[in-house]
Amino acid sequence: MSSIHSVNRSHTHLAWDNSIPPVIRIESGDTVSFSCLDASNGQITKESTVATLSSLVFGQLDQVSGPVYVNGALPGDTLQVDVISVETADWGWTGLIPGFGLLSDEFPEPALKIWALDKEAGFAWFDKERGIKIPLRPFPGEMGVAPGKNGAFSTIPPYNTGGNLDTRQLGVGSTLYLPIEVEGALFSIGDGHAAQGDGGTAIETPMEVTVRLTVRKDRPFTKTPHFHTVRPNVNNEEHYGTTGIDSDIREATRSAVRNMINVLEAEFQMDRVAAYMLCSVAGDLRMHEVVDMPNYVIGMMLPQSLLRGPTSINA
Repeated sequence: MSSIHSVNRSHTHLAWDNSIPPVIRIESGDTVSFSCLDASNGQITKESTVATLSSLVFGQLDQVSGPVYVNGALPGDTLQVDVISVETADWGWTGLIPGFGLLSDEFPEPALKIWALDKEAGFAWFDKERGIKIPLRPFPGEMGVAPGKNGAFSTIPPYNTGGNLDTRQLGVGSTLYLPIEVEGALFSIGDGHAAQGDGGTAIETPMEVTVRLTVRKDRPFTKTPHFHTVRPNVNNEEHYGTTGIDSDIREATRSAVRNMINVLEAEFQMDRVAAYMLCSVAGDLRMHEVVDMPNYVIGMMLPQSLLRGPTSINA
């Protein structure tokens, strides 16, 4: 029987670093609940104004909670992260921060929107007079494990070991697969999002999130984050996704497709040429993360119904 653990808001760090000692140790299959501040590390509150942005301490942004040591996790294994629940605060924020974002050169002035999140109704008003409301689909923007390379690496970009993935498909009911590079995996999480478009900036919010962490010894093909998700905008159909992460958007895209081909070949014994064709005719390429330029997360998703073979991707 699995155990339930908790990590509070004081157990945070601002870099992916395999020398950071774990806050707790758990068994594979255990459940962990995290209490997380928003991406501003509490610097922005529901009373904040645009003037708050000018005093932001950038070195305090995008903190993550953890790390959690998972017994039995070894380099070469995969950490399976099942997202069980995500509870946001009743407010959130979206900001235009000078020098940050895809069109930062065209929008040099700071801007801040404080949102009221109607969690019971499941939406937030963007513009009530125009009747524009945003469905709430919360998820953690940051999930990752410590890199094998020694040193401190910023939590702001994404990496092959996870981090700031900003992938909106990773909501409740989804599963993320991360390649483990150090003993114990050293998993951390943070950056609560109430809603986000693909590749965009989110409604940032504090969150209470619960995940189950399981060590997988049977997925040697997990070299970047993979995921299994249900897509509400595609008839709630289940999809399996691979990612490519690179400073070159073309190489990130090539990697995402190549990684899906590797899954089809390794798990379903599909001919590599046939796998490439299947990706071409049925794969869905998405820009998951582009705001942290030049760090891109590109995803390739295939409907679960097309993944057929001698083994199951979710076994």
